This record gives sequence, structure tokens and C-alpha cells, in this order.
Amino acid sequence: MSIMSTPLFLTVLYLLSLSSTYCSGSRILVVPVDGSHWINMKVILQELHGRGHEITVLRSAKSWYIPANSSIYTSIDMPMLEDESDKNYYNKMLQDGMECRRWPSFIRTFCQQYLITSMLSMGHEILARATATTLENPVIMKTLQDAKFDLMLTDPALTIGVLLGSYLKLPMVFNVRWINNGEGHFTIAPSPVSYIPAPGSELGDEMDFLERTKNMLHYVYSAVEQHYLINPVYSHLLKRHFPPGTDLLSLQLAADIWLLRTDFVFEFPRPTMPNVVYIGGFQCKEAQPLPADLEAFMQSSGEHGVVVMSLGTIISALPREHTEAIAGAFAQLPQKVIWRFMGEKPSNLGNNTLLVSWLPQTDLLGHPKTRAFVAHGGTNGMYEAIYHGVPVLGLPLLFDQFDNLLRLKVRGAARVVEPTSLTEEVFLEALRDILENPSYRSNIQHLSQLHRDQPMSPMDTAIFWIEYVIRNKAAAHLRSAGFSLPWYSYFCLDVAAFIMAIIGTFIWAAVLVCRILCCRRSRRKTKAE
Repeated sequence: MSIMSTPLFLTVLYLLSLSSTYCSGSRILVVPVDGSHWINMKVILQELHGRGHEITVLRSAKSWYIPANSSIYTSIDMPMLEDESDKNYYNKMLQDGMECRRWPSFIRTFCQQYLITSMLSMGHEILARATATTLENPVIMKTLQDAKFDLMLTDPALTIGVLLGSYLKLPMVFNVRWINNGEGHFTIAPSPVSYIPAPGSELGDEMDFLERTKNMLHYVYSAVEQHYLINPVYSHLLKRHFPPGTDLLSLQLAADIWLLRTDFVFEFPRPTMPNVVYIGGFQCKEAQPLPADLEAFMQSSGEHGVVVMSLGTIISALPREHTEAIAGAFAQLPQKVIWRFMGEKPSNLGNNTLLVSWLPQTDLLGHPKTRAFVAHGGTNGMYEAIYHGVPVLGLPLLFDQFDNLLRLKVRGAARVVEPTSLTEEVFLEALRDILENPSYRSNIQHLSQLHRDQPMSPMDTAIFWIEYVIRNKAAAHLRSAGFSLPWYSYFCLDVAAFIMAIIGTFIWAAVLVCRILCCRRSRRKTKAE
């Protein structure tokens, strides 16, 4: 071999060695969730597409945000939550939830949980029907089976991806925060209720006796909901299309990797599992230049800066009295305000406030003129606020928003205003506190520093583990054997019963021997007399 050809040979050898660990060109089947969940999924799909993977997305024909035509994936329409495509459903839930907030603090979380239960009851029935329709559709199933996918990537907040992926016997990766009726940790990881707050409880990780009682009640409520409301909905489907003894939880626990959209900078410390990978804030990115009109508005704020307000993708409008109170408070600030607003324009809107139907949230939060973020507490917004170090004034409305804002509040990075007590005076006082008290900005910038100080970015971590499962055809070695145990074996109740039986037998035998000896001694004494 000539000297000139040696470097070429080594280069080829090096590239061949890399080919065993790189897996471009894989076929990935994706079942996402609409709304803000799709924002998370789309970011991952863009990255996967850029790495050469072929992506197929199953979507509802009535999807709000998931387009049928895309440059990064092909789509297949299917029946999926079509009965709940009306956003007015969530606006009605908002009104009912605000009524719950009028109850005492111990009771109102259970009232809110009951509202969610009614939604889950209807939603899981729709999901079960949609899954059955899909599995019994020969055209769709032949298309999916012929595609020979390498992986199912799904958000298990909708069970259809879990059921379909299991039926097709695909390795499975979850892009997850919520599953069935609660936060993902409570399905896969040990969750001691003595210091791990149950979803919806609005508790921290330091609880007194009454709070631990409340936490236990929430945990029991969720367990009953899972086993007696959700699981039975799928029993007919599972009996018809899956092996005997299959249940929903066993299919979910068989997933290879759980990409959990959380970070312990935000979440309370808790036990976890080997196949749980944390990617909280993976959708965050550096701010890009704003459109010229928005940039001009930001610069016009001078040294006072700008307040950004957005209430997410689902709630289209707050009650009229609340928007009037918020507008009146904004009008009294020296800061400029950009408000993502839907509905009738407030009558008392100040000259300093710009209403927009859409805003580039992450670019605004990353702008040096931004001083505070008024938000409903959605997970995406909270991580973007942490990433860019912007203090939060929370206005929680539904679902996990109360818990999310509590996590920032206990870290001194947010203040929360109750929707039911929202007045112009209350909102203005909270705004001024967030803007003028430097501790809020200092605390959230510290969280931002911790969140960014990682050996690998959350996005790179997510892509690595997705491709890890593709390369290795699964990750069964990371799944705990405890998932296959019956509940009484998992908690060692059978062992406890066995030990108690032995102890009971020993005590019974000891008492019996003592009685026999005492009786003999008594008889001897009687004969002697």
C-alpha cells in the first residue's frame, strides 16, 4: 500500500466504523397530540427529518394545528378525537374551573379533578372507538404494516399511539409529560406520597400532616380513576385484538424509552427509572430577530422595557370583567405591553398596550427589553421563561397550570394571581411587585443558568435515545422486572402475610404449650392437696 493511499484507507475505515452507530434513513411512525403538545413533537420531527429519517404522522382530519401537507413528513388521516375538535369545550371547562376555585383550598383541587374526570371519561371512550376503527380498517392497517416502520414515536397522552404501536410490535419511544390521568412519573416511577406531590394537588415537596392527607387522597383518587374508569373502557378492544391478560398499563410500561419533558431545575426531586430520559426545555432556542414592527415597538419602550402576555393555544378568551381588569392595570404601567389577545377589545385599553392575535413568544422572551411574562402556566411557556431568565406573573386557568406555577413560585421566580380574585388593583400590585422586586429576576436567571449548564442539550439527548432504540431494535434491558409483578408481589404483601402467618403460628404454639404446662402443674397441685 502506498504512503499516499494510507490516509484515504484510514478515513474510509473510520467512516465504516461510524456507520454501525449512525441510523439515518429509518422509518418512524408518529402519533402526536394536538395543541401545545404538537409544538413539542414538531420540534423533534424537524430534527429527525434533518438527520435523514422518513417520518409518517397519523393525524385527525379535523386537526387544529397538525397540517396534512408538510415538507418533513407524510401524513395519514384517521379518526382521532374528532368529537372534541371544538375549542369551546375548553372554554366551558374554564368557566367551571373558575367556579371550583371559589371553594376552600383543601376542596377546590378535588373539584377541579372531578371536572377533568368527566373529560377523561368521554375522551378515553372516543380513543377506544378510534383505535378499534383503525385496527379494523384493512386499508390503513395494510399501509402501516407494509411500511415496515423501525419505531413508534408517540405522546401517550393519547392512548391510540400506544395501542397501535403495540399491535404492530414496534419499538416504542414516548414523548411524554402526561399519560392517562396524571403526570408520567406516577405511571412508571416509585412515587412516595409523603414527599412527592400528586398531580393536581397544588402541593410542594415539603408537606405537613394535613397536606400529606390531601396528597394521599389525590393519589387514591387517581388510582381509582385509572383502574375503575379508564382501564375498563379498553377491555373489549384488548380482548379482541391482543393476547389474553393484556391491559392498558402493561402496554404503556413496555415502552422502551420515556422522553420526559421535565428538568429537575423545575420539577421537585423524586425517584426515577433507568429508561426515563429528561428533556425538559428541549424546544427552547435562542431568540431570533423580531419583525420590524415588533422590534420598533420594543425599542420604543426605552429603559422601562416590555411586558409580554400570552395565555396559550386553547383558551380563546377570558371573561370580559377579567380582560377589563388586566387592561386597566396594564394602562397604568410605564412599561409597554404586548398582549396575545382573542375576543372583544377591552374598552379601557391603554396606549402602551399592543394587542396581537399571534406573537413569536420565545423571540420576545429572549429580547433584552422584556421585563416580565404574564402567562397561564403551560409547560412550554414556563421552560421558555426559565431558558431566557424572565420572571413570571402567573394566571393559571386549567389542568397542570396551577402545579407548574407553584413550582416556580416556591423557587422565588414567579408570583401567582388567582383568576377568581382578579381585580385591577390586585393585578396591578402583582405586576409592580414582579417588575420592581429584583429577587424574581435574580432567582429565575439562576434557574436559567442551572438549566443551561448540561453536558448535552435536551434536544441532542432526545435524538440520541430515539436513535439508540432504532439501532438496538429496543431497550428492553432498561425496563424494570417490577412491572411484570402482580400488585401484591410488588409491595411484598404476600411475603408480609407469610411472615405474619409464621409469627402468628409461633405465638399460637407458644400459648398452647404454656396452657398445657400450666394445666399439668395445676393438676399435680390438686392431687397433692
